Amino acid sequence: MKDIMGMMKQAKAMQEKMQGLQQEIADITATGQSGGGLVAVTLNGRGEMAVLKIDPSLAKPDEAEILEDLVIAAHNDAKAKLEVIIQAKTQELTAGLQLPPGLKLPF
Repeated sequence: MKDIMGMMKQAKAMQEKMQGLQQEIADITATGQSGGGLVAVTLNGRGEMAVLKIDPSLAKPDEAEILEDLVIAAHNDAKAKLEVIIQAKTQELTAGLQLPPGLKLPF
């Protein structure tokens, strides 16, 4: 019976930590760049684009396709950085827990 009570306490503590982690993740930002810094995208912890900066030299009608590609590349760069940050924070939280392989947190 002691083991069950201990597991329940651990589960409650984990739930509280996860709530804190979710708030912490929501406050994270990551900025990705492309084109040597001519395009920059900043994402929040939910993966939403918060800031888009485009160097004015790229605002030429005949180069719209290049600009579109650079925006996509900067977004992908920021998203990859954000995922690394979130994964590191999640690993800090779950250190020492024996979770099933492949379980991704936060849910």
